[in-house]
Amino acid sequence: MDNEKSGATSFQLLFRIGAIAAFVFIIFTLVPLVLMITQPLPPYGDGAALLDFIAAHPILYITELVCFTGLSIPAIVFFLALGVALWPSGRDLALLGAVVGIGSEIAALAFASSPPSLNGGLLGLSAQYQTASEGLRPSLASAAGALQAYANGFTLIGVLTALGIFILSIPMRKSEFPRGVSILGLITGGSGMILEATRDLVGPFYALYSILLLVWPAGIGYGLLRLSGSGAARA
Repeated sequence: MDNEKSGATSFQLLFRIGAIAAFVFIIFTLVPLVLMITQPLPPYGDGAALLDFIAAHPILYITELVCFTGLSIPAIVFFLALGVALWPSGRDLALLGAVVGIGSEIAALAFASSPPSLNGGLLGLSAQYQTASEGLRPSLASAAGALQAYANGFTLIGVLTALGIFILSIPMRKSEFPRGVSILGLITGGSGMILEATRDLVGPFYALYSILLLVWPAGIGYGLLRLSGSGAARA
């Protein structure tokens, strides 16, 4: 076990990059959450109204789209770093958790969609809708409604991300990460699986998971910095 821990510390650069990625993830999560609270939300269930909304708020929509889909990139990096860091504390769970977490984020990037009603294809439809004839507009609005349902329907990806967090938090209890980060991960992953699966039913209670997704990565970033030899000394 000591040799394995010594081997893990040879990944100092990876841990440092993973820590930076965790803090970038926080920024990419915080910005759209603030915008969702302070700015109007895309209308739901009306394709025409959604396309008009995008045309009226292009910068807002693009910012939220880029942040919510782009956060998968730093997430992949810190899931990888976390899996390597936890390898000495539990190979099977560290590998499984990293694979589940990375796989869910790759899937999110592939679909390039995210609630609330964020999809790159809607940008093109909105531009077409503004210049389309009255006869063509209903079909464009119908297509927008289908893309909106597509964007809001990927709860499974969110569940898998939360599952990855939960699995990785189990071996973390025996690692060099602060014990509180492990407990926080179990809470974040456990509540995240439930809230993601029931997202349409829980309403404002989903905000709890959003808050945890700001706090948990901060703990991960801090722990990875310790392992990299930066920041606080390793315990």
